[in-house]
Amino acid sequence: MKIVFMGTPAFAVPSLQMLLEQGYEVVAVVTQPDRPQGRKKTLTPSPVKEAALALGLPVLQPERMRRPEAVAELATYEPDLIVTAAYGQILPKSVLDLPKFGCVNVHGSLLPKYRGGAPIQRCIINGEKVTGVTLMYMAEGLDTGDMISRVEVPIEDTDTSGTLFEKLSLAGCELLMNEMPRLIVGRVQATPQDDSEATYAPNLSRDDERIDWNANSFDIYNRIRGLVPFSGAFTLWNGETFKIWAAHKPDGNSVNNQAVPGTVLAVSDDGVEVATGDGSLLLTSVQPAGKKAMTAADFSRGAVMKPGTVLG
Repeated sequence: MKIVFMGTPAFAVPSLQMLLEQGYEVVAVVTQPDRPQGRKKTLTPSPVKEAALALGLPVLQPERMRRPEAVAELATYEPDLIVTAAYGQILPKSVLDLPKFGCVNVHGSLLPKYRGGAPIQRCIINGEKVTGVTLMYMAEGLDTGDMISRVEVPIEDTDTSGTLFEKLSLAGCELLMNEMPRLIVGRVQATPQDDSEATYAPNLSRDDERIDWNANSFDIYNRIRGLVPFSGAFTLWNGETFKIWAAHKPDGNSVNNQAVPGTVLAVSDDGVEVATGDGSLLLTSVQPAGKKAMTAADFSRGAVMKPGTVLG
């Protein structure tokens, strides 16, 4: 059984490592090309590439997997099974048809809910209480394939996208490990998705990251934690980006004040209190433009932000 593994972020690494630890023959790893990272735009390999090289595995990094030359190179490894986890590209039919036992995907949501590239972030942003991982056969559509099995994972009020990524990564790894004995002996019985229940989780845009202070406090709180530790939520202060990395969970008893939403009500060691559509929210970790993230206590000691300032 020759297996090709496809994945890119840290979410996929435990699944790759598990396959090797369990004695499966991974003949190659496919991941996204190295991308510029940080202020200096340093070309950086994906977490999956780093893991694959550490394990001594061949790594392929096609810019577009659907190009004929990329498919031809993949075909030289003669895969019997392709396993993907957050690879980041839709596979063409020419790739889906390569392995005789099919292509399976470890997807970070309870399909058919949250199909697409940002299911984990959008579950938190939307205030979901439960999510999970679905192991599925891949089809030509966007996360439309038949479901092999799935597992639920609760979302805690304190979870961020970062903590939920870790939970789902490990849950997906265990799910894949449990199903591998069946997958390597042939296609297993799978359940078609009900397309009428499908929802979508497209990749996040700059607009998704900007806070609308007219929203209620819980919606803003969910947006902030749904964007940690990746892009981060932001607002504008004096026309410049002001990022917010953490906030105090609203108590649900906010009393609507007369301040315009976005108005700074107080700046203290406890946080920056900002008026929202239904009360206020306490920001506890912030990052002014050109500076590093800092606690509210550090910010308040040197802040020139005053009560009455309106964030936008």
